[in-house]
Amino acid sequence: MATHHGKEGVVTAGGTAVGELTSFTLETTADVVEDTALTDSTKSFVTGRTSFSGTLEMNYDETDSPQQTLVAGTTIAFILLPEGNASGDEKFSGSGIITGMSVNNAMDAIVSRTITFQGTGALTRATV
Repeated sequence: MATHHGKEGVVTAGGTAVGELTSFTLETTADVVEDTALTDSTKSFVTGRTSFSGTLEMNYDETDSPQQTLVAGTTIAFILLPEGNASGDEKFSGSGIITGMSVNNAMDAIVSRTITFQGTGALTRATV
C-alpha cells in the first residue's frame, strides 16, 4: 500500500498551478432514492445523481494570478493532484463554480485565503 505526504499535492485552476497552496479537500457524494415496494419487508435503494465539491486553502498572495481568478461566481476548470503531478499519479478533474472566497487575517499568523467550490458536471478520475 502506497502512502503519500501532503506536500506532494498540486492544484491547477484554469490550467495553472495555484501558488502558496497549503491544503485542499475534495468531497464526492451520491444521492440515493428509495425504491421499496409496498409488499417488501425491507427497504431498498438505488443510486441517484452524484456531485462533488471542495475547498482550497492557501497563503494569501496577491501576485499569484491563479489565486486572483478564484472569484465567487466564476466557473473554472480544476485539476486536483493529491499525489503530485508525476507520470502515473492520480488526478481528479472537472469544472466548478466558486461559491466563496474568504481572506483570513489573525494576529501572529500568515494571512490566508480559503476558496470553496461546487462541481458542475462530471468529476473525472484518471492518472497523469
